[in-house]
Amino acid sequence: MAKPPGTESIACGCGGEACATAAPVAGAPSRWRGRAPVLITAASGLALATAFALHAALAGWRPAFGAETGPMPPAVTALYLLAVLAGFWLVAPRAWRSLVRLRPDMNLLMTLAVLGALLLGDHFEAATVSFLFAFSLLLESWSVGRARRAIAKLLALAPERARVLREGQIESLVPVEFVAVGARLRVLAGERIPLDGVLRAGQGTVDQSPITGESLPVAKLPGDAVFAGCVNGEGLLEIEVSHTARESLLARILREVEGARARRAQAERWVDRFARVYTPAMLALAALLALLPPLVAGGDWARWLYQALVLLVIACPCALVISTPVSIVAGLARAAREGVLIKGGAYLELPARLAAIAFDKTGTLSRGRLSLARVLPAADLAEDELLALAAGLEARSGHPLAAAVGEAASARGLTVRAAEALATLPGRGLEGRVAGRTYWLGSPAWMAELGRPLGALAAEGTALERSGHSLLVLADEERVLGLLAARDALRPEAPAALAALARLGLARQEVLSGDSEAAAQALAPAFSAAGAAPTIRAGLLPAEKAAAVRALRAAGPVAMVGDGINDAPALAEADLGIAMGAIGTDAAIETADIALMTDHLDRLPWLVAHSRRVLGVIRQNVALALGLKLLFLGLALAGQATLWMAIVADMGASLLVIGNGLRLLGAPGAARYSAKQARPA
Repeated sequence: MAKPPGTESIACGCGGEACATAAPVAGAPSRWRGRAPVLITAASGLALATAFALHAALAGWRPAFGAETGPMPPAVTALYLLAVLAGFWLVAPRAWRSLVRLRPDMNLLMTLAVLGALLLGDHFEAATVSFLFAFSLLLESWSVGRARRAIAKLLALAPERARVLREGQIESLVPVEFVAVGARLRVLAGERIPLDGVLRAGQGTVDQSPITGESLPVAKLPGDAVFAGCVNGEGLLEIEVSHTARESLLARILREVEGARARRAQAERWVDRFARVYTPAMLALAALLALLPPLVAGGDWARWLYQALVLLVIACPCALVISTPVSIVAGLARAAREGVLIKGGAYLELPARLAAIAFDKTGTLSRGRLSLARVLPAADLAEDELLALAAGLEARSGHPLAAAVGEAASARGLTVRAAEALATLPGRGLEGRVAGRTYWLGSPAWMAELGRPLGALAAEGTALERSGHSLLVLADEERVLGLLAARDALRPEAPAALAALARLGLARQEVLSGDSEAAAQALAPAFSAAGAAPTIRAGLLPAEKAAAVRALRAAGPVAMVGDGINDAPALAEADLGIAMGAIGTDAAIETADIALMTDHLDRLPWLVAHSRRVLGVIRQNVALALGLKLLFLGLALAGQATLWMAIVADMGASLLVIGNGLRLLGAPGAARYSAKQARPA
């Protein structure tokens, strides 16, 4: 299975390099590279503490800094310089590169501040700034690493080996990367499924929560899809592999989330642009602060140079530039754990700003497959008898209605006798013999052609057709024996999900369906009962769906939710395309910006709420970082700030925004999200 890149950088104030160095993940080229930042920072802190203690001891345990302690002993000076060297071992080369490229960044700001403190003889303060800056970078990389590790934990979900069945049902353990599509696997109770596939033998419940976020185990029957990383709760399963290890749903989730950082959020790009202007402006302001008071007012050069250094430390934009990336990565990781695959930070922001949302019907709001809704036998016939006869005729048919009849008979535990001399008449139905009698099963129009009217069942049959049902009529050589009505059932959570979206302010909703008007409008009562009122449009071709989405965009950003190939044009046309990832076609999933890796629509209101939560945290972080900077910059310009205050302002702000951003990892999950708690934006 594909591993995520070993040291992919996260955009931050250090240009991504500090994070890539300080937070390697699986696949880092060497242990030293991963441990070096920790060891170097520890060495800087140890040298600083030792120098402070030695200086205090030699000064009679008076304050270990300040003029009253007298000349600094050479050993203490050497230890302070060692602390500076260790703290800036990884920072100084980046500061030099930013100077050469004439693109000043926070590394250059801090380097100038430390060099200035050394020139003024403030060795203790220079060492303290060096250590705390190195420590803050370590914390920053740890915070981003924690968010990324929340995603990388998915790597451990899928087993490295699979039980492959050979001829004669002989098992052999094979590394998953060598298992081909079409191979048969055996998965025991309690084991994780190694590869995506289709269940061919056995049945049981599967825990899909690691992949789709479903809170309860899902019943699996032959023909159902299963995914790598899920747990077989009971029974022996035989699975036919449908995707290789590199193309499994789990591998695609990992690749998409790892690649999401390349598609950066709008807020993150704004912070980067701001930092590029802010950093040289602060350098210029510090130079003016150091030069103007002595030149214009005859101020003390040493004092105002010190204040300029304080301003440089305070002005370091570390907290500002990490405020957004940490929040975005944490938000992406939380969504992935909920089975919502977001393909970039920009798409994490969009749900919060949507003005309208459009839905495909079949496979999105509905299950995408027919199920038997009504069995209406003639007066002298039992329901089970009618259903068993119909299932016998449909036993060898591949028609969707046949599957619905067969599933209903199986659910009732009926004994089905397959029909003999079966003949299929395209566009009409089936003819076959059961127990020596000939039966016909097909559309009402065909029964009329055969001279077998519906009689007393006609009125109810017409009503069912108008409400979007597909009818099958069973007749023998003498009369009509009954009706079977099937329909594509609405997903049970769909009405509540649309109502929750409306309460979140997304009241403009449209259902775009290619079905008949009757089938599409049959959804309306369920939506009305839940408090939703979407506009339902039927009989649309793929191009017409795309045009409808284009028209909706006039009012603001629009999302389109779909699952099929015919939805791909509309998904591409929308500002935000959302695909049903568990059942959707590859074309829909690849075109979409977000994939719901479960077939539960309750993830949609959760996604909107989560997006707003992420944007709220970003705004809090930016306000916090800028507010603290402005406060201490004012003190520095007034000549009232010290390097200690600068350190507290810089490191304190960094810690606050990191902690605030990481709160998103523990944000409420979809299972705990209540539609009753939704409020308009």
